Amino acid sequence: MIRYHDEEWGVPVHDDRTLFEFLALEGAQAGLNWETVLRKRERYREVFDGFDAERIARYDAKKVRALLADPGIIRNRLKISATISNAQAFLDVQRGFGSFDRYLWQFTGGKTLQRVRRGRNSGGLQVESAPEDVRASTSESDAMSKDLKKHGFRFVGSTICHALMQATGMVNDHVSTCFRWGLQ
Repeated sequence: MIRYHDEEWGVPVHDDRTLFEFLALEGAQAGLNWETVLRKRERYREVFDGFDAERIARYDAKKVRALLADPGIIRNRLKISATISNAQAFLDVQRGFGSFDRYLWQFTGGKTLQRVRRGRNSGGLQVESAPEDVRASTSESDAMSKDLKKHGFRFVGSTICHALMQATGMVNDHVSTCFRWGLQ
């Protein structure tokens, strides 16, 4: 988790395949913790063909059975099915917007939103907010969620969208005392 935080979380991503990977993994994470998904990430990359949306969009019942039998991923039929249908929706969005990157980043105006966490009053002193004080959703993630659903995506609630935005650098939610905060 430290390496992920220090090297990846919050770094702006503009590669469509990587954005699709994060969308799929954030959906798989629903109801679980991110560490569980992160530990399974390499296996996900293997069994989901490197998150090649064109290949995933063509998965059939035989492939779904193989995925459901694989202990290296989260074996939830709804989440696996959503990844497949999301690949199909992803390809439609790519065609309509020119890239998935252009589509997603429109929700932040094409730039990283810098969040400055408000300090908390602790015994009369202003202190930096704690990681657990970060909001689970924002007006931007609400808008993204609503629009993704309109385009046929599943497992894209506002909380998942906000986590996607944080992970891919659309939102900088590092605390201001973190060395990563000023690197965006």
